[in-house]
Amino acid sequence: MAFFKILVLLLLNFSCFRQAQLSPTFYDQSCSNALSTIRSSIRTAISRERRMAASLIRLHFHDCFVNGCDASVMLVATPTMESERDAVPNFQSARGFEVIDQAKSAVERVCPGVVSCADIIAVPARDASEYVGGPRYEVKVGRRDSTAAFRAIADSGDLPSFRASLDELSDLFLRKGLNTRDLVALSGAHTLGQAQCVTFKERLYDNSSDIDAGFSSTRKRRCPVNGGDTNLAPLDQVTPNSFDNNYYRNLMQKKGLLASDQVLFGAGASTDSIVSEYSRNPSRFASDFAAAMIKMGDIQTLTGSAGQIRRICTAVN
Repeated sequence: MAFFKILVLLLLNFSCFRQAQLSPTFYDQSCSNALSTIRSSIRTAISRERRMAASLIRLHFHDCFVNGCDASVMLVATPTMESERDAVPNFQSARGFEVIDQAKSAVERVCPGVVSCADIIAVPARDASEYVGGPRYEVKVGRRDSTAAFRAIADSGDLPSFRASLDELSDLFLRKGLNTRDLVALSGAHTLGQAQCVTFKERLYDNSSDIDAGFSSTRKRRCPVNGGDTNLAPLDQVTPNSFDNNYYRNLMQKKGLLASDQVLFGAGASTDSIVSEYSRNPSRFASDFAAAMIKMGDIQTLTGSAGQIRRICTAVN
């Protein structure tokens, strides 16, 4: 009898463990239209503004790197809680919040109270990638939402600086369970989107040897030494709205826009060989990017009975 009781307890614990795991099929029974509803909403948003693809991929990154993939980045400030949106790396920079809100509303009309905001950040990152020519990969779902935001963590260095060195980037990614190849692959998301002049201006005017002179001269037209800090420039000036491997070709030509991009190649950087590989082999880049996105989506997730399923993404229930 004692053995039977132990066996039952073990089976129950195993069942709970399985239920708490992320899976691409998590919503197959509870909300079979969830992923297609999200996909439709995201495709509509990107068709209106192509740049939104980059913003949604970045939003997923900024959510996961601050206390895990828990939709804490979506919460707006209250009298008792500071918002991650107001943290320096996000303020007037992170975008796509309204697109996530719209996708959440669409899913709520189909399956109220079932699909988390955390999943409605993770799935659109994949849908955005695919829409602009990047890889389609299976997103594991079943995350739950945080009941708090973590502005202090967002401000403390858990989001990489545009001035970060390779060692700083590597250490940060390692703390999140991501290796050097993951770092280089995920950085390739900068084949899309735009950056404000304030994030790369000093690089244009400090007479650095790690930037192509012609590239620097072109960028200075949009980014004068005095003023223009919020002006935008494409991270990849060749194909800024398409997911491809030009980012790595740019790095090899000293045309990385951000200092934190260019540190991945040059002066004997330990990541030179990976950058070179991705510049030659777009299929390998796409495959590694997909794998790294899946891996990133596992960072410190809330599952099972932890957290909650928010009714709206901007506020705790």
